[in-house]
Amino acid sequence: MLSYRHSYHAGNFADVMKHVVLTALLKYLTRKDTKFCYIDTHAGAGGYDLHSERARKTGESDLGIAKLWEVNDPPEGVAAYLALIHQFNPSGRLVKYPGSPWIATQILRQQDRLLLCELHSSDFPLLQNMFAKDRRVYCYEEDGYRFSKGLVPPIERRGLVLMDPSYELQDEYDTAITSIAKMHRQFSTGTYALWYPILDERRTAQLRRHFEALKIPDVLHLELRVADHQSLPGMYGSGMIVINPPWTLRTAMEAALPYLVSKLGINDKAAFRIDQWADE
Repeated sequence: MLSYRHSYHAGNFADVMKHVVLTALLKYLTRKDTKFCYIDTHAGAGGYDLHSERARKTGESDLGIAKLWEVNDPPEGVAAYLALIHQFNPSGRLVKYPGSPWIATQILRQQDRLLLCELHSSDFPLLQNMFAKDRRVYCYEEDGYRFSKGLVPPIERRGLVLMDPSYELQDEYDTAITSIAKMHRQFSTGTYALWYPILDERRTAQLRRHFEALKIPDVLHLELRVADHQSLPGMYGSGMIVINPPWTLRTAMEAALPYLVSKLGINDKAAFRIDQWADE
């Protein structure tokens, strides 16, 4: 269960989409002066070397952030994300890629908190070391599914939960949705962002049906496909389910996702999807 290392996949097209959405969420949710809490259930190592042996073995960043590194015409939501990636690479060369926790630390304010869960014995020390001097950050070497339920509702009563598991196990799709649902019952006013890979259409449709059956109101569903399963074996797309999204998110994604299709798409099967779900 703990064999997954995100260093093999850092900066791929799925990271790009996930972090464009995350940046948009955090920038909106921190507009208010009141305190805010960010919870990351599968935080990873915090940052990744794109020239490492693991990263070069897959070369996945070549199909992701590398295609966007020198663009000069991105829409606002993509531009805000790219500014952070450039900030993480002060040399001006694309050599590193940040994890979600680092992106969050750059957007959250001094009055905010970050609660990060990571169970992998190799990644947790790296995560802890990256944020050792940041008093806003609390790192937990815990199972994010189990432990995060005890973190909500946060004392701030305002928060975003990012759930970005590896989906190594066959039943992890159900585990992720069940976990999100339990947290939502405890903290119904929070914003939740669940990321998932698109590996085949049957499994993706099943995940969608499972989530819709929960009858959670106010959900924005986003997907990005860069190809189809025949031209790109393995993961050829990814999606995010956002509960209680800011009213600005759909408009931002209506500009960002077509742009990402145009820049990251491998063939004419590249596509995006935006659905607003509501419990009627």
